[in-house]
Amino acid sequence: MGARVPRWIPSEPGEEEPLLAALGLNDVEELFRDVPEQVRMGRMGLGAPLEEIDVVRRIDRILSRNRTHSRYPAFLGGRVGLRYVPAAVDALLLRSEFYTSYTPYQPEASQGMLQSLFEFQSLWVELTGLDAANASLYDGATAAGEALLLCRRLKEGHRFLIPASLPWEEKSVLANYAAGLGIRIEEIPYDPASGLLDLAWIREAVGRGEVFGLLADLPNGFGGLDEGLPELKGILGGVPLVVAADPLALAVLEPPGAYGADIVVGEGQGFGTPPSFGGPLLGLFACRAEHLRLTPGRIVGATRDAAGRRAFTLTLQTREQHIRRSRATSNICTNQSLLALAFVAYASLVGPRGLERLAHRLSDRARLLAQALGRSPALRAPAFSAPFLWEFAVSVRAGSAREFLDRLAAARVLGGTPIGDPRPGRAGAEEALFLTAATEFTDRRAIRRYARAVGGEPPGDVAPEASRGGGP
Repeated sequence: MGARVPRWIPSEPGEEEPLLAALGLNDVEELFRDVPEQVRMGRMGLGAPLEEIDVVRRIDRILSRNRTHSRYPAFLGGRVGLRYVPAAVDALLLRSEFYTSYTPYQPEASQGMLQSLFEFQSLWVELTGLDAANASLYDGATAAGEALLLCRRLKEGHRFLIPASLPWEEKSVLANYAAGLGIRIEEIPYDPASGLLDLAWIREAVGRGEVFGLLADLPNGFGGLDEGLPELKGILGGVPLVVAADPLALAVLEPPGAYGADIVVGEGQGFGTPPSFGGPLLGLFACRAEHLRLTPGRIVGATRDAAGRRAFTLTLQTREQHIRRSRATSNICTNQSLLALAFVAYASLVGPRGLERLAHRLSDRARLLAQALGRSPALRAPAFSAPFLWEFAVSVRAGSAREFLDRLAAARVLGGTPIGDPRPGRAGAEEALFLTAATEFTDRRAIRRYARAVGGEPPGDVAPEASRGGGP
């Protein structure tokens, strides 16, 4: 046995001196001499030390300045959803069995976690209509990036088609995946009236060759349901089709596998995980059986042990951490096990009928919201004619959407999420658009407050077709 190395936590300036002497240094700053001065942050100016209770008080004062959805009426649309999480979900996540077996390298000691991941995969397979799913990825955007790479393995080419209406954050992630691989990402234009994909443009683009994949989203970046999706596979032929789908939408819509999708990805945060200022998130990924060995990450399988009992194990691990880099399908190094558990716990507690009822209820409230906002002279709501579920694009008639939403926030209404790319010079035609959504917290009083804030007419009685809805 070697010499015992004690734990060292510096607490006094004098305790650093023996360490610096052993390293042949005169000052801690010398540890950073290889970092150029121009990129250093310098001193952070934290001030004098504080007692723990004083730190908590100061942080509370800082946090009180946040405009959160729990304090103001919130209609924030986008991939990060605001839904009620039953208390039982957290009760399951906090059980020590799931924390202690978080990384299931030893299947004999991790059967509970492995089974939950297997059930998670099975749920996503059922919703998508495909054959197999992995045990999750980081988020919906990286799942789309991994789908791009899988398409490239399935078909030669250097052109990948995506909707121009795809959220700018996801476009950015896809561009990062494509960088260095000779891949050109081309944006499919949308019809300015409906907001839906231009199928004629897609047909012409595919006819020119070198297209190795196409990604479409459901709902799209404007919240619309593209009725042309079932036609895409006929246009693409042998070109792989990727659909990025909202799991709640799939509770009431035809599964993409039924109309030819080869890969279905999505963002699973809305099932059991709160928004948490944008993370952590949960990437969903499913594909056809013939593509299984080319998929990224972990896949949990069901088998039998030596005694013939049903058991679960990591069947495929195609990530770089486990196999030779040259044979890996991805450099994804882990999966979102705990959030996958939240997903399956939420879906199991709500149930298939509960998910369907929730989708209808949110859709009814969104129509009531659209009617109220559409009466405002400052807005065009919805901005497009395509059918929608619980979120839709709104167009600001004067100025930018960001300025309009900032004014709403000052009036204590979180009216939506800007659609335009905020990076300099990139907002383009979407600068005046924002996405607004109805949630389980969208009651009649919240809609009235929003309508008054934008100079619209508060809603009256619920329309007959919206009678399934109701306040939370």
